[in-house]
Amino acid sequence: MAFLASRRRGNEPIRRYIGGTVPKRAATTSRTPRGQGRRTHGATDRANRLYDSLRNLIVRGQLAPGARIVETEVAERFGVSRTPVRAAFQRLEREGYVIASATHQARMTVAPLTREDVGELLEIVGELEGLAARSAARLSETEREKLAKDLATLNSDFRRAASAKGAQPGRLYELDERFHRRYVEAGAGPRLRSLHEAVKPQAERYIRMYIALLLDTVPTAGTEHDAIVEAIRTANATAAQRAVQTNWRHAADRLVRAIDVMGEQGNW
Repeated sequence: MAFLASRRRGNEPIRRYIGGTVPKRAATTSRTPRGQGRRTHGATDRANRLYDSLRNLIVRGQLAPGARIVETEVAERFGVSRTPVRAAFQRLEREGYVIASATHQARMTVAPLTREDVGELLEIVGELEGLAARSAARLSETEREKLAKDLATLNSDFRRAASAKGAQPGRLYELDERFHRRYVEAGAGPRLRSLHEAVKPQAERYIRMYIALLLDTVPTAGTEHDAIVEAIRTANATAAQRAVQTNWRHAADRLVRAIDVMGEQGNW
């Protein structure tokens, strides 16, 4: 949040699809064997659902930084074969959520939360969201007025939740996330959204872990949000992009200070 601001083992071929052995190609025809396409599609669906489930567990801290994830155990827990597990592992590794074991490819480790990583990660998020804000500031006047009004309301709710007695970190995260999502959805095209959806949950891991140490930064973050709202409302695309980048850069600084207090997680 900015107010803080399947790898195959060796060369062994995969011999089985979900629910059956890979059919041999007939010597006299190039047609796909009956049922193979359905099995392949089913395996892909299983891998995608498994990826979503594992990523959600990692982002929410239910699979802690540094925790080991074993292929066979995941397959047993989710009631699937090891093929979709490998595919899900590959995607999670490619996107930076897990790290492969140097000695055992069927084992993964949840990526740690570190000072070095958070700086790079939040800078990327800031660049992506900055582009979305730049586009949002170029919307029609009617669209910009509606967007700015929505953003201002969310920011007011954010401030009010922070000042309430017994402020709830989860509620603050939700409001901050809604604030940023609103202008991203308004301004980002499909490619930018795809990149943002791949990277932003990694930032959420840091926010959820360290948010309790950042409650006193809400007033500053709220002021930074005001700058975003005003730039979009007045159609100042350059200022909107810069305000978002600044908000996330400061979020990284605040998170680094929180990490210095609480320590890195999973980096052992």
